[in-house]
Amino acid sequence: MEKSTIILTRKIQLLIDVPPDKKDEIWEKLYRYQNRCFRAANFIVSHLYVQEMIKDFFYLTEEIQYKLADINKDPMGIFTRSKTGTTARMVFDRFKGEIPTDILASLNNMIQSVFSKNKANYWQGLQSLRNFKKDIPIPVQPTHVTKMKYDPEKKAFCFNMLAIPFKTYLGKDFTDKRLIMERLLKKEIKLCTSQIQLKAGKIYWLAVFEFEKEENILKPEIIAEAFLSLEHPIVAKANNVRINIGSKEEFLYRRLAIQASQKRIQEGVTYTRSENGKKRKQKALYKSENLESRYVTQRLHLYSRKLIDFCVQQKAGTLILRNQEDKIGIVKDQEFVLRNWSCYELQTKIKYKAEKAGIELIIG
Repeated sequence: MEKSTIILTRKIQLLIDVPPDKKDEIWEKLYRYQNRCFRAANFIVSHLYVQEMIKDFFYLTEEIQYKLADINKDPMGIFTRSKTGTTARMVFDRFKGEIPTDILASLNNMIQSVFSKNKANYWQGLQSLRNFKKDIPIPVQPTHVTKMKYDPEKKAFCFNMLAIPFKTYLGKDFTDKRLIMERLLKKEIKLCTSQIQLKAGKIYWLAVFEFEKEENILKPEIIAEAFLSLEHPIVAKANNVRINIGSKEEFLYRRLAIQASQKRIQEGVTYTRSENGKKRKQKALYKSENLESRYVTQRLHLYSRKLIDFCVQQKAGTLILRNQEDKIGIVKDQEFVLRNWSCYELQTKIKYKAEKAGIELIIG
């Protein structure tokens, strides 16, 4: 039976909501949690690999048992507890008192899940063992988020997370983040296990929400067809109605203009007065940082949203993306198009929006 819910992630910037003299203490705590998660993740994945590969240690004697099970439940087992409990207990004992065990438990479950999906590739030598970096996000369970409310004076959603007071910073929010937070406050949607990311001196909440799929009046027998064109990002038709979404001039040429602007700024940095050193000299470069990727993400969200709105308007319950292999082949053969057209990213955004609207997507 098809699930009636969909899981979506939103990246929300957070600010520490405490007096200035206490912020250093909070930052120290967060960076300590991040460091322990980094170390624990590498310990867990290393132990899991050894457990799975122990039967390939051909130099062990034949009397050695290697069934990965609890000996209390299976006489052939080599563990004193469940398989999941082995790595959990290992990191609990190692980092006891330095980080909440709930965080380590969430981290352990996440890594166990990912490892199980990829272990067949590890056995065949098709994929290397994952190495976790120091900027690893910190897992946060829904129970860690408490006392959520909207503060009209601060114009922000305030709550405690990991016993730390936070408030949201949505800025000029042109997305659905504010609406989602309002629905979460009213308990209309469910918060799932999320993550906290520390990046460039900022805190981001990678919040995971479980939504009910949109209830649209759709007819499965009405089929909408869409093409990812090189002249227009999307060309769609349904019920003898045809629309072009976006254009080459709007998307490609604007993107090239941003690239040219970036190049001029980079060349001009050499002749800029330094005054206070590197930061002053590269001020214009910092202001335009990630400008192209932000523009592309915004336009692709807009194009995919317009496509799904068109399908809903035409009551099309099925959406077919035509000739994708041919288009992707063209993209791969032409380096200029591969660099500037973003076919894969657009296809990904169409996929999750179609699922949210209850539209069946077929990629042909």
